[in-house]
Formats: sequence, C-alpha cells, structure tokens
Amino acid sequence: MPVGATGASLGPMTTQLGLPTLRGGPSRDPSRPADTRLVDGFGRVATDLRISLTDRCNLRCTYCMPAEGLDWMPRDEQLTDDELNRLIAVAVHELGIEELRFTGGEPMLRKGLENVLSAASALHPRPDISLTTNGIGLARRAGALAAAGVNRLNVSMDTLRPERFAEITRRDRLQDVLDGLAAAHAAGLRPVKINAVLLRGVNDDEAADLLEFALAHGYQLRFIEQMPLDAQHGWRRSEMITAEEILARLEERFVLRESGEDRGGAPAEKFEVLGRRDGAPLRTPGTPDTAPTVGVIASVTRPFCGACDRTRLTADGQVRTCLFATGETDLRAMLRGGATDAEIADTWRYAMWGKKAGHGIDDPGFLQPTRPMSSIGG
Repeated sequence: MPVGATGASLGPMTTQLGLPTLRGGPSRDPSRPADTRLVDGFGRVATDLRISLTDRCNLRCTYCMPAEGLDWMPRDEQLTDDELNRLIAVAVHELGIEELRFTGGEPMLRKGLENVLSAASALHPRPDISLTTNGIGLARRAGALAAAGVNRLNVSMDTLRPERFAEITRRDRLQDVLDGLAAAHAAGLRPVKINAVLLRGVNDDEAADLLEFALAHGYQLRFIEQMPLDAQHGWRRSEMITAEEILARLEERFVLRESGEDRGGAPAEKFEVLGRRDGAPLRTPGTPDTAPTVGVIASVTRPFCGACDRTRLTADGQVRTCLFATGETDLRAMLRGGATDAEIADTWRYAMWGKKAGHGIDDPGFLQPTRPMSSIGG
C-alpha cells in the first residue's frame, strides 16, 4: 500500500511485508470520492468487519500452525476492550459497517469476550453479530454468547472421527465440539454453520459424511478450500482439495443443484441438496418445501474478490484490506496518540480506497502474508 504524508502531526504507521515504513497514513488520493463509506477504487463497498480478538488458539491444526504453537502477541500490543469498542463504534457510526464477525485465533480465549459483544450489540444502528470458533468450551458458553448479542455461529470441524480430529488438531477434543454445536443450536444461535477443510489423504473421504451429519442436525455445512495462510508456509496448490473435487465427492452420494441465489458479497457458493443418489430420504429437520443447502468457499480456484465487502481489524489494531494483504494501517497508534474518531475514520477510508482488485494467488509474484491466519482472523 502506498504511504504518504497526511500533514498531521500524528498518524498511523503503515507496514509492508511486516516491516515498518514511513510515519503517516495511507496516501490521500484526490480521486477518492467524497463518500463516508469504505469504498475502494473498484467500486466495492465494505460493510462487513472481521475482527480478530486474539492470535491465541487452544488447538494446533496442522494446516495452521506448528505443534509447539507460535510466539503469541504480547498483551500490551493487543487492543484493550475500550480501544476495541471505540474502533467498532467508529466503524458502525462513521463508516457504514453493518456486520461484525468476531474471530481469532480462538475468540473465546479473549477475556471479557461477552462484554465486548454486549457493547457491540448496544450500538445504533445495531450491527449483525456473528462469531467464528473452534467450539472448545462452547457448550458451557453458548447461552451467554446469545445473551450478549451474538446472532449466529460458525464452528470449525473437519472430521467426525475422534482419531482424525486428534491427528488434525493435535488435541483429542471432538466431543467438546459436538457438544458445543448442540448447545449453540439449543441457545438459538442459528443457523449454526460448520466450516470444514478437506486435507488430501487425511479426511478427504469424509465430505459426504460431514454433509450427512449436518443435514441430520439442522446445521449448515461450508467447505473451505485450504488457503496459503499457514504459519509454516507449507501450502502447496497441487496438494489442495479443490472446489471441483469437493463437489464431485458430495455428488457420489447426493443430488446437488446450484441454488441460483444471488451471493452478493457472501464467500460461499450455495448448492441445494435435492436428495440422495440411492433414493433414500434425506435425514433433515428442515421444512419439506425448502431444500437444504451446502456451501463451498473456493477462495483459491473460484475467487470472489470482485464482490468482496470485507475489511479486517487485527487484535493489535491493524486494518487489513484483504486476507492476503502485504500492508497494514495502524489504528492502534492513532488511538494511543490521541487521534479523534474523525481522523481514525478518515484514515480507515483511505486505507480501503487503496484495496487491490484481487488477492493475486495466481500471480507469478504472489507472496504469502507474513501473518498466519491465526494472527489475521478468518
């Protein structure tokens, strides 16, 4: 992201490839329209804010981080609750943000999580609030999350087999996740969505089983292509299970049809599940006149950058315009340096104005972000 002087005595620090560059915010491009929203140079408008609450996690998924974990962010670098609440309020009141998704790491490891959620749900206009979690500890907290204002949940679960769960996550906690799913559904956090990543030679034979399970319990399943966001930088496109493969494996057991629904900025392509290949009835608690669905998020092979409506805030207060951005804009420095809400909002607007057209995974010069997914937030 280009960096230029703002004329102010204090501004954020913009980073490129994880290294500090010049003081000042993103360049004030005079061609940017006088629009208070988070518009970019390609006509997209960000209305969905993804907020990472912590980079810490209590699982060690093989496609995310090494077995020993990572060097976690020092506490004093993490936004305080007051700082986080202020930035969320700026996003909603000044920038037109309509949806908040709280992520991590594992967001339930953030102390005072329910207080942050309650503050967000008290904003006017009230944003739609969701949470992405690995489900560990969800069984005992689902009711409190609902009371704090969460509307729905995404729970990461890649397998139904305990031994495979332990292999993938390096923790024997599958039953905790299953209990968490049930508790979230009972607490009214619906639809409960399951996010699954298929790994070649590990769990790629479970696509249809996972869909069978989701249908039987009234959950919504979303398969996600593995992305180059692992801390080890071990991702290889040739080893990734593609959307085409995922659908082929599902269609061995189920009859699918593209939903035809306008996705808007939603990342998942939705497919209606019309029935089973063997003619047996679908086991689903859904209403008979509504076909259940399954989604595929094909960030790598079928990118949806042209309709992206997201902006991202890391746990240490950095604005990221894309999961794969190589630059960040430091709002934490502005907060701690005495900047006004108006100054913060204006800096955020210009950061988003410089958003690139796409993530560039297919470009010869593509560089994987220095931050792993656990530090960026999903």
